Amino acid sequence: MREFGSSSLSLAGSLLVAHPSLLDPNFCKTVLFLSSNDPEEGAFGLVLNRPAGRTVADVLPDQDLGDLGKIPVLIGGPVATDQIIFAAFRFDALGGKMECQHHLLFDEAQQALASKNAIVRAFIGYAGWSKGQLEAEMAQHAWLVSRPKKESLRIARSATIWREMTSEFGPWFRLAAEAPEDPSRN
Repeated sequence: MREFGSSSLSLAGSLLVAHPSLLDPNFCKTVLFLSSNDPEEGAFGLVLNRPAGRTVADVLPDQDLGDLGKIPVLIGGPVATDQIIFAAFRFDALGGKMECQHHLLFDEAQQALASKNAIVRAFIGYAGWSKGQLEAEMAQHAWLVSRPKKESLRIARSATIWREMTSEFGPWFRLAAEAPEDPSRN
């Protein structure tokens, strides 16, 4: 976990965990991998915990995709939801860092899929911030920042990863994460 301080600190390579009070339907209870972040250029990220319930073959039925067609599709964010984005994630266990190469072409995604050290994901849309926008959201405490772990990419964790990661920030966050969606049904 990392504190966000000066605007010169890049959060690229971090996970953004939606604060429990973030109610924007595009980001409520999401975990994003922030691929790039520059206060002057903006930021780019992909939501890791919103599976679309479809595979690449379902989304692109007229394409001969091979193993790429079996990859589950996630809703990557509210920007460019008419596009499918392939991304290859590589985790450096020694350095505890994750890198993401996104906007891969079919050939590049297939090569990455064949690589043993890459995890390929497909996203419909992405999350994007213009100059200073993410920094303003950070100043408003809309996001919690965490180091990525390889298991952050497991589709099976999608339903629980936000609650688990939010709980790591302390007792108040644990209570907020465990609170029922509708308190009247408690």
